[in-house]
Amino acid sequence: MTNLAVLPLVGASHIVYFGTPEIAVAPLEALVASGCDVQLVVTRPDVRRGRGTRTTASPVKIAAQRLGIAVSHLPNDAIALAQKNQNLLGVVVAYGELFKSDLLSAVPMINVHFSLLPRWRGAAPVERAILAGDTKTGVCIMRVVEKLDEGEVFARDEVQIDETDDADSLGLKLNAMAIKLLLFTVKNGCRDGVEQSGEVVYAKKIKTTDLQINWQTPAVQVVRQVRVGGTFTTINHKRLKIVRAKVSSIQALGKLPGQICDLTNVSCVVATTDGAVSLTEVQPEGKAVMKVEEWMNGARLSEQSRFE
Repeated sequence: MTNLAVLPLVGASHIVYFGTPEIAVAPLEALVASGCDVQLVVTRPDVRRGRGTRTTASPVKIAAQRLGIAVSHLPNDAIALAQKNQNLLGVVVAYGELFKSDLLSAVPMINVHFSLLPRWRGAAPVERAILAGDTKTGVCIMRVVEKLDEGEVFARDEVQIDETDDADSLGLKLNAMAIKLLLFTVKNGCRDGVEQSGEVVYAKKIKTTDLQINWQTPAVQVVRQVRVGGTFTTINHKRLKIVRAKVSSIQALGKLPGQICDLTNVSCVVATTDGAVSLTEVQPEGKAVMKVEEWMNGARLSEQSRFE
């Protein structure tokens, strides 16, 4: 077992920040705005988009460069920093990779995790909470250990998941809560950590199969898929992203799952295994997001049409 670096008990003087996606930008900005000395940002390497050779920096890298903070793609660069700074703290927000033992033994690290641990350990806690129909979730500030999200918890708070929350809106709620907990922990030190207890549930990474609508599931589950974002179906052999949808009160008697059960100039209602879902915003292949009535103008649909 790794001998973990000792966490500061009275607040950190210097920060090395590990993060990659957009959700990790606001906590970085909040640390800087509060006067914390963020000496280094470690983020995942630039990624290539499309078929060309052009690469794109992560949102955290872009933010760090704007803030004038040194950036690295090598986690072990934090070890050299720890050797120069006795009161260094590593702060991790959605970095996207596990850390090796040599880093954890050199740099004391805490992680901002967007769930009520030990429920939804892993890569996609926000999305999995929505898909499971959870009514609440939260934020934990926890020690980083070698095993996935198993460290003791230093701060924790809960938030309600509304039926209208999607991954973006829930992420904003959680991020606001996370920033308050993170700033308190960084400035006051990591005291009185609590071991995790309760049922362990893992939040596996969201895959394409999680986003493809299965019309042979209940209407409420289809809407949950849509709330995660990036959800799609196919009709007339073309992919259609479903951006917004809601459970419909319209009866789908005699209709097969995926078949249109109500079609007007302003609405498109699709049958599921137990009811129906009304589409409100969609994105056809190669086009922008649009209201469903705009899409239907050229979609050539009938009540015999069926989503595959």
